[in-house]
Amino acid sequence: MQEKTRTPVIIDTDPGVDDILAILLAITSPELEILAYIISFGNTDVHAAYDNIYKLYQAIGRHIALYPEDAARFPNFAPTVPPLLVVGPDGPLEGGRHFAQYFHGRDGLSNISERHPDLNVDLGSSSFCHNFQPVKESGVEVALRLLESRPDRSITYVVLGPMTNLAQLVRQHRQTVVDKIGRVIAMAGALDVPGNTTSVAEFNVFADPYAAKELLVPTDLTSGLPLDRVILAPLDITTNHELPLPHYIQTVDPAFKSTAQPSKADGKSPLVHFTSSVFERTREIMIESGKDALELHDIVAIWCAIENPPEIIPAGSLPGMSTGWLIAERTFDIERSGEITRGMFVTDRREENTTYAPGTNRAEVQALLDLRQIGHGLLESTALPARVEIEEPALEQRQGKGVACLVETPGPSVLLQLLTRRVWGIQ
Repeated sequence: MQEKTRTPVIIDTDPGVDDILAILLAITSPELEILAYIISFGNTDVHAAYDNIYKLYQAIGRHIALYPEDAARFPNFAPTVPPLLVVGPDGPLEGGRHFAQYFHGRDGLSNISERHPDLNVDLGSSSFCHNFQPVKESGVEVALRLLESRPDRSITYVVLGPMTNLAQLVRQHRQTVVDKIGRVIAMAGALDVPGNTTSVAEFNVFADPYAAKELLVPTDLTSGLPLDRVILAPLDITTNHELPLPHYIQTVDPAFKSTAQPSKADGKSPLVHFTSSVFERTREIMIESGKDALELHDIVAIWCAIENPPEIIPAGSLPGMSTGWLIAERTFDIERSGEITRGMFVTDRREENTTYAPGTNRAEVQALLDLRQIGHGLLESTALPARVEIEEPALEQRQGKGVACLVETPGPSVLLQLLTRRVWGIQ
């Protein structure tokens, strides 16, 4: 029987709490072949984020050393050809740097470097030489080399952080990207929901709105990404995918608490000790916001890459998707420098049947439609104000087409089960 082809992926990431869990899912997924980690600024500074790959691999290595029978659970941990590890951009295309250390901590992993010094790593150690290959090239050089070395449209480029490196790649080598890239899957943006950094902006776009706008809102046919191969996973779909921490306690680590009672390595596997240590402070922050759960934003993007390889036949001008996955074409612009709207997706609902009457409360409209058992989906109202044209061309005329945004997955419970089984080996 012929072995199923794996999807080669470049993971462009700013390893914070959910990035690390997403990378863990990628390492435990036989459907993927990890070609490179391009480390970006974002959740923390680029050098702290870079160190977190070492911390993750050390935890997996310690786990396998104690439980060698689990090695098969990590098919991408020690591959024949190790992935490249690259220091990527340390700031946005334009403007000042913004980090998410308020959530992810100074080290990107909820400050485990201070609370759990046993999880720190000697970066000079040669013990990782079979796991990944640090290189001195830039993120652009590495991505270009990998694209050129593989068959056309076979590589999926997954963005879990700011889009800066990908924007630099497209600026310098757009034709190669158009010819060679298979898919771009990015955790980015907020369309019809509040932001998670400001009231209107999702963090990855807020961190570099200039890069996001260049890639997703091209001004002409010779700029931006090939949008027929782009899938966004915005907050609208990722937020309701969660790891409930009571579930984590019940199935993975009964001793898990918070920073008040930090994880102890004794009596649990090294990998569980690592993830519990990372989750401690995150749990406290999430409880303050009203939920005892970790939102799986970046994990959804990796899951999408696992389930939706580039070879799926396109659906018209949109990427083809596997059963259970749905996308919708959305038209928007991206605010780059607004006083209070930096990183906002300014959606144009006039052509998409997602509009509602001026002055109407959207939540009330949805509740009324549900009460009447009307299956509205994205549709809320068909009320449209008359257009008042100005000299500037309309948004849809400037852009030409929208972007495929993920609107449905096989479900949060399916992802939770997959994550629990693959990462922690709990059936």
